[in-house]
Order: sequence, then structure tokens, then C-alpha cells
Amino acid sequence: MRILWIANFTFPEAQALLTGKGSHKTSGGWLLGAANALVQLHDVELSIASLSTKVDKITKLVGERITYFLLPYGTGNCRENHDYEPLWRVVRDTVNPDVVHIHGTEYTHGLAYINACGVKNVCVSIQGLVSVYSNYYYSGLTRFDIRSSATPASIVRKSILDGYRDFKRRGKCEIELIKRVHHIIGRTSWDRAHSWAINPNAIYHHGGEILRQEFYNGPSWSYEECAPHSIFISQAGMPIKGLHQVLKAMPWVLSHFPDTTIRVAGYDISRNGGWKERIKLSDYGAIVKKLINKYKLKQSITFTGPLDGEGMKKEYLRCNVFICPSSIENSPNSLGEAQILGVPVLASYVGGVMDMMYGDESHLYRFEEVEMLAYLICDFFAKKDTINTECMREEARRRHDPRSIVSELLDIYESIIER
Repeated sequence: MRILWIANFTFPEAQALLTGKGSHKTSGGWLLGAANALVQLHDVELSIASLSTKVDKITKLVGERITYFLLPYGTGNCRENHDYEPLWRVVRDTVNPDVVHIHGTEYTHGLAYINACGVKNVCVSIQGLVSVYSNYYYSGLTRFDIRSSATPASIVRKSILDGYRDFKRRGKCEIELIKRVHHIIGRTSWDRAHSWAINPNAIYHHGGEILRQEFYNGPSWSYEECAPHSIFISQAGMPIKGLHQVLKAMPWVLSHFPDTTIRVAGYDISRNGGWKERIKLSDYGAIVKKLINKYKLKQSITFTGPLDGEGMKKEYLRCNVFICPSSIENSPNSLGEAQILGVPVLASYVGGVMDMMYGDESHLYRFEEVEMLAYLICDFFAKKDTINTECMREEARRRHDPRSIVSELLDIYESIIER
């Protein structure tokens, strides 16, 4: 079976082949695990195509088991871009795929493939839905919050409202893509409902996601090994990820547990370094900085810097509780990673998250209800070593089992070819 994947990022092996630098083992999301599992099968030939700013023409790279095609990024894939269409025809004719799998609808290069090559034997995976996410882009913030936090960087580069408009613009192309395909792969009741609302005639296939390899092996969470009264958050670069809501909950938490700490994966968006850092401050970073100062959290919050899979795993295992506080999500892999390690988790009741919290619904809260979030955090802290996450962990193991997911994916591909 010849399979062509269209991905939103350049795989680490392709990056290493192109530049001569980097590790083939670099983490890069669930697609790496799925690709590695697929190519173990003798009757599968996998090609992966993506865009790159490092090439100015179609570049073919032959890896150990996967063939890569890098297309020049050109003027970009945040608007409909017809320049990609002749390039996609070259890739299709070179690979001659039995199945084409477009991973994600968030960018417009997938629609360009459909425009150029049609929808025969094409399926598209729902990752997030920017057409829906845009409705929640700055939830928890008012227009006054945003406008009063404007910075030179947000005026010159990209503001929160620019990000919202970008989601809206890409969402139009996303809807067009979903309307035209015959096969959709999703994994939650939320993405099923929204894809049905856009294209009720498409065939919906359930397909799970494999987590990064690091999370299937090694120790699980234990209270004895964690840092008591510590919180871990995996992302905070956009308002959609909800860090501001966690900060609003902290006064109640600190009144009961004054030594509470928050660790956030990624760069310090509040830019507390020197003047060179401060001039890069975004408007969302300014909002976060105001909240940190307002609630006197400067000594309580740490931004870890970018983390690879092993670094993330260490943070999950050292925290007392992991929070997924987003205003909207489909099925965040960070939540699955925490669950499979047995970490106590809290999550906002949004999008497809409830499907991942089956059996653990008491630890869901409304995104707006920061008081409820504060109460649940304190409840976890008070329970100490009496927290039992084994049932949640077993459910996560079942949900993210690599063998089951690859078998499920192959069944989908075969059904598409038969139809």
C-alpha cells in the first residue's frame, strides 16, 4: 500500500537529511509514533510531504524507511495559495498513492492539494478546528483588556485580535476542505459533531492518536516523588490556552497553600528579562504580566523554556497537579501524556476534552469558573498521597495503544480503497 501523508511540519529525519543537523529521535508529536509504527509493516510504503522555508523547489529526501517531499513555503499557507497546486500534482504523480491522508485542516495547503488533485482516496484528520476555535480565541478577556495591553510588538507584529482574524480567515478554507472530502478521521464526539455540521455526507472514521514514545515507558507519578503544591501547564503562548484563568484562580489557592508554585512549559511570555526581551512583549504577554503583578505571583511562577519529550515527562512527574485550562480543545495530547503517567489532572470542560475524562468527570470545570478551578486545585493538594489515578491511567493506555491505533488506521485506509 502506497500512502502519502500531508503534514503541517517537517519531520525530524527530513530536517536532519536537509541540513545535516539534528537527531532522528527528536520529538515531534503523535505523527512520529504513528509513522514509525506504520513503516514496520512490510506492505506499506510511506511518503510524507510538508512545506519548508528552507527549500525553493520541490525537494525529495530518502530516509531510512520514509520518503519525504518538501515544498517551498512561498507566500504562505494562512490564505488560499494556488501556487501550491502544480507542486502537489508533481508529488502525486511521483508517489502514485493508494491513499492520501491530510493531517489537519488548520492550514490551506491541504485545500490546495484537493484543488489540484481531487478527492479520490483522500481522507483528512481533524486535529483542531480553527473555524470553531476562533469563537473562543480570547475567552476570559474583554476587548478593554486587549486594547489596554497593546505593546509595540503587538502593534508592529501580531496582536491578539490579529490572531483571532487569522483563525477566522483560515477557518473559511478549513470549512471548504471539509465540505469537499468524502472521508474524515476524528476521535471525539466534539469533532464528529462539527464535521457532521459542515459535511453530513462525509464518512466519519474513528482514529486514535499515538503519544510520544517517552510516555509509554519508565516510572509513573507518585506523590512521594512530586513537588507538593506545584502546578504544571504545558502551553501558554496564546490566550486560547487559558493561562490567564489559572492566574485569576491563584489568590484563593494561595490563601490556603501559600507555597504553591506554577511551572509553564515554553518561553517566558511575560518577558521579565532585559530591555531586549521587554521590547518583544506581546499584548497577551502584557496581560499575563499584569496578572502576575496584580496577584504578586512573580516568585510563584516559572517558565521552563522549550522542552522535548523527556523534559515534558520530568515536569509531569514532578508536579502535584497538571491543568489543561484551555478555552477550547479537541483532544489535547498533553492531557493524554499526563494521564498515561498517572498524574492528577484538572481540565476545563470544553470541546472534546470530556471524552478524555470519562470516569474522571469530577475533575472537569467550566473554563469561566476560576473559583471552581481554585477549589479543585486545593482539593488535590489537601488529598496528598490518597489520590488514586490508576483507573484514569488504564483508560489512557487503552485509548493511546499504538498497536490498536495503527490497526485502526490501516482498516480506514483499506476501507477507503475498497470504496
